[in-house]
Amino acid sequence: MIIFQRRNGEFQGVGERLQKTIIVETINSMKKIGIVGATGYTGVELLRILATHPHVEISFVTSRSNVGLRVDAMFPNLRGFIDLCFSDPNSDELADCDLVFFATPNGVAMKQTAELLKSGTKVIDLAADFRIKDIDVWSQWYGMTHACPDLVEEAVYGLPEINRDLIKNARLVANPGCYPTAVTLGLLPLIRSGNIYLDDIIADTKSGISGAGRQANIGTLLSEAGESFKAYAVDGHRHQPEIAQILSLACGERVDLNFTPHLLPIIRGIHATLYVKELNEANTIQNLQTLYEDFYVNEPFVDVLPEGSHPETRSVKSSNMCRISPHRPSTGSRIVVLSVIDNLVKGAAGQAVQNMNLMLGFNEITALMQPALLP
Repeated sequence: MIIFQRRNGEFQGVGERLQKTIIVETINSMKKIGIVGATGYTGVELLRILATHPHVEISFVTSRSNVGLRVDAMFPNLRGFIDLCFSDPNSDELADCDLVFFATPNGVAMKQTAELLKSGTKVIDLAADFRIKDIDVWSQWYGMTHACPDLVEEAVYGLPEINRDLIKNARLVANPGCYPTAVTLGLLPLIRSGNIYLDDIIADTKSGISGAGRQANIGTLLSEAGESFKAYAVDGHRHQPEIAQILSLACGERVDLNFTPHLLPIIRGIHATLYVKELNEANTIQNLQTLYEDFYVNEPFVDVLPEGSHPETRSVKSSNMCRISPHRPSTGSRIVVLSVIDNLVKGAAGQAVQNMNLMLGFNEITALMQPALLP
């Protein structure tokens, strides 16, 4: 971690102007970290979280179109924390890292991962290159041929709440998507209970605009998306097979669901409203609240709220927490579960750091215990 000193209200600069203090408490155990594609929202969240991590050194940050530009020139919030310039992602120096994050579009990580693994570098891909085990299904949804299908089977799905032990021993982790994280954590206790219909699940989800990425897009301009609300990809969304796969593996049976995403006129946050039907409509789950509390009692980043609560997206803003509340409405035969996360943190960068901590032998919660931002 690098801490810049202030003098007369100004940060001291690089070279003659910069005096930096490096925390060397455990210098021999510091791990070198690389981030490929660090100019998107997920990339800058990785930089923000890792900047204060006590056991890692961000040593390599790439951007193909911004080589040589200082990171804090693009992201002034990192001034005083990150003293690096963007490098070319094809540099051989990337293989010198202990672990590399790919915060890149789909189809990028799969082209470099094999060589990095050969060099002994561990990889966490925040895109979808290694999430779906069925290569034909992946190609159908992502419209490309996989560059290293042999590594897909090896890749561990990086949801610590179900794969913690596998992640600890992994060299390649597929970081889950943001919608799948909120939906899976919301449904997991019910799926594992064996008391619901697995072919009658509805996931009604909403995401902030940052989920669409940082690239220019007319549909996400403030004047286009502000003061409006809409569904999209109703005919099919690529996160649907990812959710179905992980829930099916979690219970050992085929799980099917209707998944409909919506765009919210907010910057960040995901709200998932999940509808499931109990077997025989006989309220076989006697205490829904206890089921969830017991299931997540030892999970540091899942917060089951008091009975009757309605979690808000603002309660998880910039945090790695998922907040959940199960309900059984007095009318109707369905259970309703509410699940909220920050799509850029627990839905992306924060979960990736959680996985990194497990892979490198650190305490899982390191650098991730900040409370949410309000207002």
